[in-house]
Amino acid sequence: MMLNANEKRNLSETIKEVESKTDAEVVTVLAGQSDNYLYISTLWAAFLALLIAPLMQFLPWWIEYQQAFTLQWILFIVLAVLFRWRPLTMWLVPKKIKYWRAANLARRQFLEHELHSTKDRLGLLIFVSQAEHYVEILADRGLAEHITNEAWQEIVENFIREVRKGKTGEAFVHCVEKCGELLEEAAPATVIKNELPNHLVIL
Repeated sequence: MMLNANEKRNLSETIKEVESKTDAEVVTVLAGQSDNYLYISTLWAAFLALLIAPLMQFLPWWIEYQQAFTLQWILFIVLAVLFRWRPLTMWLVPKKIKYWRAANLARRQFLEHELHSTKDRLGLLIFVSQAEHYVEILADRGLAEHITNEAWQEIVENFIREVRKGKTGEAFVHCVEKCGELLEEAAPATVIKNELPNHLVIL
């Protein structure tokens, strides 16, 4: 899903063009994943290893308790390492937790890029987390007063549809353009400004 140099350049130019028509500030962030989820993969490994205990009564008579205990530890270590493979880790993590972590990172990025401190509260964040397949648009108060959540959600859904077709770069550009149409109407340009970076921020 990572963008190539041309796609990043096109996105940067699109953001610059959009911001020339509005007082709003737009920041785009692409994260590989919102958490490493090691605590969840480790818990799964421990749970499966502990299942050996009730099964000990079915083990061959020649396996002693100490050997079974050692086998349990070996199984835990093997599973803990295996479950660190990202595709498997993401499969083990419940969707609710993945979305919660991604949403949390999106809000941290909103604050870290100081989108909450722009003039007239007109900051907009377009956030994408690859591993979680998560996309969110966060608008500050000055924009939320004029643009409904339904309008943002429609743009997000179109974004996701394009990404599923393998058009990530185009999806980002189209998303910024659609956001720009709403921003131009809600907060048309009255001053020349460029408070925040126009390039794609990659975590």
